[in-house]
Amino acid sequence: MPVKVVVTNRKAFHEYNIIETVEAGIALTGSEIKSVRAGKVSLGDAYVKSEGKQMWLYNAHIARYDAASYMGHDPVRPRRLLLHRKEIMNFTSQSVQKGFTLIPLRLYIKDSYAKLEIALARGKRQFDKREAIAERESKRKLDRVIKTRPATRK
Repeated sequence: MPVKVVVTNRKAFHEYNIIETVEAGIALTGSEIKSVRAGKVSLGDAYVKSEGKQMWLYNAHIARYDAASYMGHDPVRPRRLLLHRKEIMNFTSQSVQKGFTLIPLRLYIKDSYAKLEIALARGKRQFDKREAIAERESKRKLDRVIKTRPATRK
């Protein structure tokens, strides 16, 4: 069954160097999964934090579902992530090191379940961002020149 990507955290790729990723399930209520399927999700300011033997997703905004009753969900409530204990311990021990953080990269539907790809990441400095932008621009220029250059025959 194909994977339907609902939302991608594009800001994360600009702000962080991604070290390692893992797929996690996410515990949602009924009205939340309806909103996720409708694509009303924002991961812009979201982050992942480990508390004890569990991992939680904070500041992810899942809009209220219009057809739900007046007892709908809180849009920015903490949501529990579903991971194996070894994965939680591994990511927790690595994220404690200086400069590392856990961030969500994308939220998608896989086999009718909502999944979240989380990453262990290190923040980029300003000169790293400029370097990445310059590299991307030079690659675009090179591709443009190769594309417009007439083919040579032997």
